[in-house]
Amino acid sequence: MKTRYFIFISYKGTSYHGWQTQPNSVTVQKVLDDALSVVLSEKIFTVGAGRTDAGVHAMVFCAHFDSISPDLSTVKNLIFRLNRYLPEDISVNSIKKVLPDANARYSAISRTYKYYISRIKDPFFDSSSWFLHGNIDIAAMNEACGLLFNHSDFTSFSKLHSDTKTKICKIYNAKWEEADNRLVFTIKADRFLRNMVRAIAGTMVEIGFGKMNLNEFEEIILAKDRCRAGKSAPAKGLFLADIEYPEEIFV
Repeated sequence: MKTRYFIFISYKGTSYHGWQTQPNSVTVQKVLDDALSVVLSEKIFTVGAGRTDAGVHAMVFCAHFDSISPDLSTVKNLIFRLNRYLPEDISVNSIKKVLPDANARYSAISRTYKYYISRIKDPFFDSSSWFLHGNIDIAAMNEACGLLFNHSDFTSFSKLHSDTKTKICKIYNAKWEEADNRLVFTIKADRFLRNMVRAIAGTMVEIGFGKMNLNEFEEIILAKDRCRAGKSAPAKGLFLADIEYPEEIFV
């Protein structure tokens, strides 16, 4: 009988075609599976907490996998060895034993994303933020955040032709903050639709530049039509910042 584990990692998504393994593409999942398989000397297949698109980053990402080892904590220098094997843009932070039915995707209570916008041209943040020049009204964008709490169907911010069965999400927190020439959009919900955060961020930027008012923003939500919303913000500014799980699933 195999034992299930959660592995928590961080990665810079610039060089990857997203998380999920795909033919003829370099993905985070494929690189991680290869590393685990070599270091643990058994074939490992991970299941991720979700699918991040090409270029999207993760401060915190979780995947589960099953191993013939009943206790990986006894494997000497396991995390060090994995990190030595992995490329510099992927790091393993921790590995935890969980209940046999724990699932990195479906056991999650919430997820938090952050979207970064740079207000000045900065070569050090070029691959991890969206450079936008000009005056932007953060107060208006935060008023738009308040409107999100009044709704649960976010079809208008979902990727077209997605195979998601429901477009219902409960948003717990959403806000824009400014610090050191950067804007940071933080949003927390029980679940997210594909492309949802980038679509919301891109649409709110139009509010910030005065190209859309709050009534129009709410009409977009009510329309349940992706074609009504603004363009998606570039992938490079998006980070998965946290995933919350119930304590009782950890052994």
